[in-house]
Parts: sequence; C-alpha cells; structure tokens
Amino acid sequence: MRLLLALAFVPALISAAHAAEVKGASRVEAVTVYPSSAEITRLAKVKLERGDHVILINDLPSSAIPSSIRVEGRATGRLEIGSVDSRRVHVPRTDAAVVATERKRIEDAIEKLKDDRSGLQAAAEAAEAQKTLINNLAQLPTRPLPPNGAAAPQPDWSQLFALIGQRIAEAQKSIIETRIKIRETDRQISDLEKKLSSLAPGQDARTEVKVFVSAGGALDADIVVRYQVAGASWTPFYDARLATGTKTQAPKLQLVRRASIQQRSGEAWENVTLALSTARPGAGTAAPVLNTVTVDYEPDAPPPRPAPMTSAPRGVAPTTGRVAVLQEDRVAKAVPQSAEEARTTVETQAFQAIYAVPGRVTVPSTGEAKRVQIDDMQLEPVLAVRTVPKRDQKAYLYAKITIGRGTPVLPGQVSLFRDTTFVGNGRLPLLAPGEEHELGFGVDDSVRVRHAIAEEKRSESGIITSSKTDLRNFRITVKNLHERAIAMTVLDQIPVSQNADIKVELLGKTPPTKRDLEDKRGVLAWEMKLEPDEEKAVEFGYRVTWPAAKRVIYGN
Repeated sequence: MRLLLALAFVPALISAAHAAEVKGASRVEAVTVYPSSAEITRLAKVKLERGDHVILINDLPSSAIPSSIRVEGRATGRLEIGSVDSRRVHVPRTDAAVVATERKRIEDAIEKLKDDRSGLQAAAEAAEAQKTLINNLAQLPTRPLPPNGAAAPQPDWSQLFALIGQRIAEAQKSIIETRIKIRETDRQISDLEKKLSSLAPGQDARTEVKVFVSAGGALDADIVVRYQVAGASWTPFYDARLATGTKTQAPKLQLVRRASIQQRSGEAWENVTLALSTARPGAGTAAPVLNTVTVDYEPDAPPPRPAPMTSAPRGVAPTTGRVAVLQEDRVAKAVPQSAEEARTTVETQAFQAIYAVPGRVTVPSTGEAKRVQIDDMQLEPVLAVRTVPKRDQKAYLYAKITIGRGTPVLPGQVSLFRDTTFVGNGRLPLLAPGEEHELGFGVDDSVRVRHAIAEEKRSESGIITSSKTDLRNFRITVKNLHERAIAMTVLDQIPVSQNADIKVELLGKTPPTKRDLEDKRGVLAWEMKLEPDEEKAVEFGYRVTWPAAKRVIYGN
C-alpha cells in the first residue's frame, strides 16, 4: 500500500552519524512557470532498507531558492521524514565512469593516429630517398671517364632521361600526398587532445538536499522535491482574427491566446508537464506605507552672504570657504523638501489562473523562446468606424469585444488579422471577464471622409475696450459605401481656454453627441448610423475672443 508522506516538522529522530547515505538521482517531472519565476517538481526513486537513512539529492540547480525547498513523497511501507537540509555544493559535471570510458576511447584514438603518422612519415622519408637516388642517376652522363679507362658502351640516354623524369614525378607526387595526410593526421590528433583536456575533472555549482528519513522496513519510495527558481518567465501574446461578415452574415472574432516561455535556470526541462500561472510569487505581500505629508509656510530667505574679502581687517579672522559651505548646508537643511507621492505597480494578483499545456514539453536552459498555444475564444464583436479627419482623412475599422466568463486576458501584444489578411500589431491591456475593449483593424476603404475649412477669419471690435476675435468653421462629410449599415463616430476638437479673459464659444449647425470625450477637454464626438450609400455632414466651428492688447497662441 502506498502512503502519501508530507514534510512533517517534528524533532529530528535520525542521527546523521549512524544513518546510511543513499544517493537519489532525480529528474524534472513538472514545471509551473510564473510571469517572473518558476516552481520545479523533481522526482527521485530510491530503495531503502529498514532503519535510518539520509537521501542525498545533489542535482538541483544552484539558482534554487533555499527557503522554497519542500519535500514530500510516497512509499510502499512506513516512512517518516525527519528533517531536510540544503546547501550549495560543487559536483563533477558528468558521471566518473562515463568520463573514464570516454577518456579511454579518446586515448586509443590518439594512439592509433600517432602510429598512422609514423607510417606516413616513414613513407615520406622513403620517397625522399628515392628522389635523391634518381637525381644521382641523372648526373651520370656528366661524370668524366676514369684515367686510362677504356670507353664503355653508351646507353640510350633519351630513354634513360624519360624514365628518370617519370620516376622523379612519381616520387614528388608521393611526397606531396604523404605530407597532406600527415597534416590531416596532426589536426585530428590536436582536436582529440583538446577534447581529452576538456574531460579533466570539472565542477558545477549545484544545490544539495539531504532528506533524513526513517524506514519501518524494506520499501520503495518516490521522493518529490519542489523549489522555485528566478531565471524563468512567460509572457502572453495573442492573435485576433476578425471575419467582417457580409450583408447576411454577422461578424465573428477569434481571439487565440498564446504564451512565450523562456528560462535560464541552469537546468533543462526535458519532456516535462508544463503549466502556466498568473500568480506572482515574490512580487510583494503588503501594500506600501504612506507617511505623513505636512504643509507649512516657506521660511524667510536667509540674508545674502557677504562677498569674500581679499584681506581681512586687523584683528578679524577672514571667513574661509569651508565655513561658508557649512553655513549653506545648514540653510539647505532648514528648507523643507517637497514630498513625492508614492507610486505603486499594478499587479494582477487578484486574477490567479493556471493554464495546463497539453502533452509534454521541452524547454532548453539557453533562453530560447518556447511558444505554445493556450486556448482560443470565439467572440461576437460589434463593428464600428471611427475617423479623425482633422488629422487623417481616412476611416478606421474597430471591433468592440466583450471578454466572456473564465480567466482574465493578461496584457500582451496582439497580431491583428482582418479577413485572413495581417493588418498590423496592437496591444491588449488587462481585461477582466465581462470587460469591454476595442481593437483597431486598419483603414476602411469603403467609407469616404472629407474635411474642409468653411470659414476662417480674425477681426477686432470695440472702441474703448477693444477685443479680438478668431472665427473658424469646418465641414466634415462621411459616406458609407458598404452593403450594410455601419455605426460611425467622427472626432474633432475646439480650443480650451487657459485664462478667464479668453472666451471660447462652440458654433455650428451640428451639435456634438459627446463633449470632453474620455475626460479630454475640448474633444468632441458625433455618433451616427450610416445606411448603405448614405452621406452625412457635420458642420461646426468655434469663436475665440480675447483682449486686443494681448496676443494668443494655440498649443497642444
């Protein structure tokens, strides 16, 4: 029967001096990635005899946060976990037996290459000797006859020279080929020697965990170690695919949620169960503390400091620069400093969700991004067209979406597709279930926009107290070329006075639907519905009046 064991904080009953040490090789079984960290679950399988033992697990990364380490397990018999210790250690990079085997293979290969090189060197020397001998034969016709010697029959020198030339060419070719082989063999020997030197005992920093246990009998145990690392993160990104529909089909929008995962924790996550969490461990556990802010009269300005004298009167010590600096410091410290408002960072701790990635995933520890799809939402958007003809005489298509029930939409980049065509990138803010948001999908060429200045003049009136007037009128026309009706919003603005003597008056035949849109002073909105092939006009303007003795400027 398997028993679930939790880490029990009980007095340690195991004596380290007499406990048998058991090494437990562990592997990463599951990973939960947070926006700026990750929780790792490692599994180690061990066999234990009856009695006290110390299970030694030393393959945790050095980046493991010591205070986050927790141990639990399952066993086929009674097993008590007494205590858990952890420390940072240095361990060999690979198993000693594997290193020994690899070293023997490389050493044998180097020895064989050196034997081959000796044979090649001997062949090169033989070819050189042969070449020297042939060159000596070529000198025979030039040697004088011995004294009192009888003339010997002469050979066919033309055939002999042809044979000598052929043999010299063959010997030279053999020498060149042998030297090329020697050079290649030297390169292979050098590469193997470098690889052999890399097998020298190396050390890697690791976190070692000692689990003190007591087994009631022989048993098999699965020890689970959980810990957190900081070198990992995930960020959401989205695809928003809008189908604008037709005259008879309603528009649809598919919001595909994806995640980009990166990690440099020092351990590879190979074939693990992966989950993504919106929780933020370590992002703060309490709200900031506000200190008292006071307001008081500004102190009187200190009297001006006298100019330094080149020579002091007799009996009066001159004021040194050091004393003057100290006086300035005392004045500066007496002046109260303005308090700055404490700024907080928006956290999404109120929305905690876990996304389980299907199947098993491998994420390397090189920081390379691993992208996975989380889910997708089928939404029913409300389409509308918006234009700001003062800045751009184009209409832009927007889709208003409402987030359905379930998990929130976290902030992230969104790729926008309209009728399967990529139109650009946008960004989604944090959206709670039930919250609305608008996404722009580019220029709508089926809506025509025109903007014109109908009247613009400046005048001065009055005799005793004269004033100046700036009058401007505009005409905006929009026309719907779609086959269906559309909702249209036209945006423009009038100046906002920053002085009581400057008066701004809104004019025109078409009053705006909304003023000071989104709490932006002076911003106007005209909302309307355009039927197919319908055209509407917006006529508005403003009058600015101010004293003639003054000059006004328009600014953003």
